[in-house]
Amino acid sequence: MKTLRVAESAGFCFGVQRSVEMAEKLLDHYGSCASLGELIHNEDVVRSLTEKGMRVISDPSEAAAGEQVLIRAHGVSPERMEALSARGAVVTDATCPKVRAIHKIVSRAAEEGRFVIIIGMKQHPEVEAICGWAGEHLVVENAAEIAEIWDKNPNLWEKPLTVVVQTTQTRSNFTECCDFLKKRCTNIKISDTICLATFTRQEEAARLAADCDAMVVIGGRHSANSVHLAQICREHCGNVQFIERTDELDMGRLRQSDTVGLTAGASTPAWIIKEVRNKMSDEIKIEESAVEKEMSFDEMLEETLKPIYNGDKVSGVVVAITGTEISVDLGAKQTGVIPTEEFTEGGAKLEDVIKVGDTVEAVVVRVNDVEGVATLSKKRLDAAKVWADVEAAVEDGTVLEGVVTEDNKGGVVVSVKGVRVFVPASQTDLPRDAAMSELLKKTVRLKITEVNKARKRVVGSIRRVAQAERRERTEAIWNEIEIGKKYHGVVKSLTSYGAFVDIGGIDGMVHVSELSWGRIHQPSEVLSVGDEVDVYVINFDKEKRKISLGYKDPDANPWKMFTDKYGVGDIASVKIVKLMPFGAFAEVLPGVDGLIHISQIANRRIGKPEDVLTVGDVVDAKITAIDDEKHKISLSIRALGEPAPVVVEEAEDDEPAADALVYEVSEAGEATGNAPVVEE
Repeated sequence: MKTLRVAESAGFCFGVQRSVEMAEKLLDHYGSCASLGELIHNEDVVRSLTEKGMRVISDPSEAAAGEQVLIRAHGVSPERMEALSARGAVVTDATCPKVRAIHKIVSRAAEEGRFVIIIGMKQHPEVEAICGWAGEHLVVENAAEIAEIWDKNPNLWEKPLTVVVQTTQTRSNFTECCDFLKKRCTNIKISDTICLATFTRQEEAARLAADCDAMVVIGGRHSANSVHLAQICREHCGNVQFIERTDELDMGRLRQSDTVGLTAGASTPAWIIKEVRNKMSDEIKIEESAVEKEMSFDEMLEETLKPIYNGDKVSGVVVAITGTEISVDLGAKQTGVIPTEEFTEGGAKLEDVIKVGDTVEAVVVRVNDVEGVATLSKKRLDAAKVWADVEAAVEDGTVLEGVVTEDNKGGVVVSVKGVRVFVPASQTDLPRDAAMSELLKKTVRLKITEVNKARKRVVGSIRRVAQAERRERTEAIWNEIEIGKKYHGVVKSLTSYGAFVDIGGIDGMVHVSELSWGRIHQPSEVLSVGDEVDVYVINFDKEKRKISLGYKDPDANPWKMFTDKYGVGDIASVKIVKLMPFGAFAEVLPGVDGLIHISQIANRRIGKPEDVLTVGDVVDAKITAIDDEKHKISLSIRALGEPAPVVVEEAEDDEPAADALVYEVSEAGEATGNAPVVEE
């Protein structure tokens, strides 16, 4: 063996380290205490603490009145906690904050009537404790077990489900279980509660095992995370030793390996890791790089013991997300907790802005060493950063964005990433008679006009930004305007002769004649103030800043529709709309009328059109002429019928023939004729 590589993440996790420290403090102060169950899955550590005065009890009934009892990192059920109180024991709770987060999730699920699925090892202390908080639940170890239960209990999966996972489970097993459930359950909430330290340790062990000829894994036989660690290493390396202490190490299996990796479970203290490492170092020559690795491990272990204080700026990785808080691994004694409400301001969805594995920066608000929790605020840190941006914005005129949160007679308050900015009524860009409440909950753009950090006073102007943007839009329109260009606008006002439409900072006028192809008397028959409309440019004058707009659709031009459909000689079904002494007007299409001259109404002479027709009648008529320039149409009903026979009476010999007017009726329905000349 030439090279030894030590995993940087090997050894005690935060929860175990914290529980051991709490036990030692109790022993130092009281001289004795009890642990409900073995404090950690390591015989050497338990033996050491026992020698100092700690005894292990397996049930609350074994606790004596007034005795100091420590709850281990795995946690306990509410019933066992109540039983200890009933015995009169003084309880110190060392439950890992990450485990306590799971208790909160399943407790809330029970209150909501949801069925809880716990992915983990049955009869493991952590899992048993979770079950006590979960209400109706089921523990499963893998996807195959879920599938088996699925087949036997089909009705179970119709319930609303909440899924959590033991903190020391492997990521692959958790993912496989969730993939199965997601495909079959429609009402499911999944919380990724695997401890980040566990996940990091497993990922590093997998990489290390893949690069080494042999691996040594140190951990308790009953430690779930150590067992999983050994399994992962075996998947990537054929020579793996899983040991609890130095005397179990088989050096013979390592001498033929060029590179050996060393890692340890969360219940393995640093001194055991060092003992194993030193034994291996005595028999092999460790390269300088390996020494650097072990030094970095010692330094990292020392770093985890460093405290944090109120007001500190910290950075960490999100390890769990619940409905009320986000747990952050700070790499220190305490786990950071940020209220979820800090991420959901403005109606944002939590899953859209934060997820497990994200790195966040925050400010420490309060440290609770007893519970091992530090309350953090990302909002306060962001606000401090925004203050710097706000101060700079006064100088450089930067446009900021915020949400209007309050209103009063004097103006509105805009929240710019947590900083309150007051905007006077005169700077809101609202009309004088408008209510300030119109801006509530709206996102606005503004410029900062005044900053007084000592008084925490910031004044801004929405109007300045709005005016500048209107000027930009106006110039853009005038630079790009052309006849026929289309715009989407808003009707600003109506007059008797038309409508004024705002097309983006400029008002154009739609004349009443351009509002409809049909007959209208007032623009209000077609439009109302506030309507959003599509218009197009008919004409414009840049010097006078005037724009004429069209509203009616050119493709809906009734005359065009008529000429596309009909021609001279065609027969159309028309509706009589008006009677005049000289004929009748008939509607061929909506908006297109034609004239039926009185001579073309019937195949006989009539005195007036109403002798034959009535307004509202629908008749067939022949199109006899079209004047495309003047948009006029001539129609004939007479042209569709047979001409009436001409009756000629023979005159008596002694009486001269009477004058008569003889008409010829052409195929077009036009009557012509001349009176004959009678010779004497």
